[in-house]
Amino acid sequence: MGLLLPILLGFLASLIGGLYLLGVFRQRQPGEPPLDKGLIPWLGHVLEFRRNTLKFLDRMKQKHGDVFTVQLGGFYITFLQDPLSFGAFIKESREKLDFGKFAKHLVHRVFGYVAEESEHHTLQMSSNKHLKGDGLKVMTQAMMGNLQNLMLHSTGSDEDQSTWIETGLFMYSYNILFRAGYLSLYGNAPPKFEGSEDKAKKKDRDESEALFKEFRKYDQLFPNLAYGVLSPRERSEAQRLMELFWNSLSVQKMKIKDNISGWVWDMQQVREEKGMDESMINKYMFVLLWASQGNTGPAAFWLLLFLMKNPEAMRAVKEEVDRVLKESGQKVQRGGPLVDLTHEMLLKTPILDSALEETLRLTAAPLLTRAVLQDLTLKMADGREYIIRKGDRMAMFPYSAVHIDPEIHPDPHSFKYDRFLNPDMSKKTDFYKEGKKVKYYNMPWGAGVSMCPGRFFATNEMKQFVFLKLAYFEIELKNPDEKIPEIDFRRWGFGSMQPDRDIDFRYRFRF
Repeated sequence: MGLLLPILLGFLASLIGGLYLLGVFRQRQPGEPPLDKGLIPWLGHVLEFRRNTLKFLDRMKQKHGDVFTVQLGGFYITFLQDPLSFGAFIKESREKLDFGKFAKHLVHRVFGYVAEESEHHTLQMSSNKHLKGDGLKVMTQAMMGNLQNLMLHSTGSDEDQSTWIETGLFMYSYNILFRAGYLSLYGNAPPKFEGSEDKAKKKDRDESEALFKEFRKYDQLFPNLAYGVLSPRERSEAQRLMELFWNSLSVQKMKIKDNISGWVWDMQQVREEKGMDESMINKYMFVLLWASQGNTGPAAFWLLLFLMKNPEAMRAVKEEVDRVLKESGQKVQRGGPLVDLTHEMLLKTPILDSALEETLRLTAAPLLTRAVLQDLTLKMADGREYIIRKGDRMAMFPYSAVHIDPEIHPDPHSFKYDRFLNPDMSKKTDFYKEGKKVKYYNMPWGAGVSMCPGRFFATNEMKQFVFLKLAYFEIELKNPDEKIPEIDFRRWGFGSMQPDRDIDFRYRFRF
């Protein structure tokens, strides 16, 4: 009995400690948001959250209101779903709400990259230099050349230009934008090594096609990889794909390419100068590839699909495309010079801009998450205050809180190409809720410190692709009455949503 009592006490202490870590004993304190731990210790609501984030958060909001704390896989996360109070989250100091800690954990799990403390600052500085202003003009020109190579290389051939080509719209859009973006960022095959410019361009087409096929395999594993719930077989495949991309995007291979973007080159040089191991730099190159090319193709798919499903919208955008071309003195013609769609021309497309923003409102669903570094008081727009605990996380899901709020955006599930246009064709920015102007009325790129630094380049990529597609080709759905695909619920929170199935379309040259 003398030995048994200490053993029992030790076991009891361990059990209580374990239950404490699992969150069993956590209780809502005065001033804190409503707390919903779920029925399963530690896991909480994570299974329902992963299954359908939108449906889960809507249920929690109906149950608890627009601020609530839930347990998800060992973390307590407070969701703020009142758009009028978003500023309190977005503008909070980094000493209290930190994006970097959460992002560092995610990129290590998903890409194998160990981020440094100054990571976000370095990325922001380089992005401001190369993906905005004059740097954006250079990138837009590079993208133009690569889109021409992928989409228009057969315009001067003897092939029958009137033949319809049938394929899946999602895979086509994703394929072209990924490949053109990849070549624009990571460089082209040098003609001097390939023997001629034509051979170098063909190598670019072939290599980028092979790389996209592997990227798509990785992309399909991404949600489960991010949540850490891969099966052994999937984990092995993810590791194979990561190693393939670390090798394909390696520093040594990049240095023999022509036309490497200043953005990618800067990212590589900064890390090299800091003494980072080359293998870790290679991993970061993969981070940049996914961050820059994982969302533009799916978003462009939705835009083309919405246009083909809405004749009035398609007509308006086509007329704008033709007008901009005419004003630039260029013409689409067989055997003639290829259209050079410049940055300046892209500034003259308010209808296309609105259609794209409307597409992103309907199909972009990022989850904005911060680590709570200090106890803080969340001050709501209506005067309410909530205490948020250090060690928890805070999050917003703008898709349900803003994008499909019928008060902010009437008839929110319908595609209205001119929703973001004023009668004078200027951009509409005045949206209201409860009679008050909503500052954050559309948030496909995130907000605050986590706002996508490459959003201007990504916007131009999508606009160039759609512009060229409508300028050079007739496009139509193979089955016009086919229902629009549903959103793949597994990808809520990861940016541009993907369809649960592809939809067939066909295209041919207009001349």
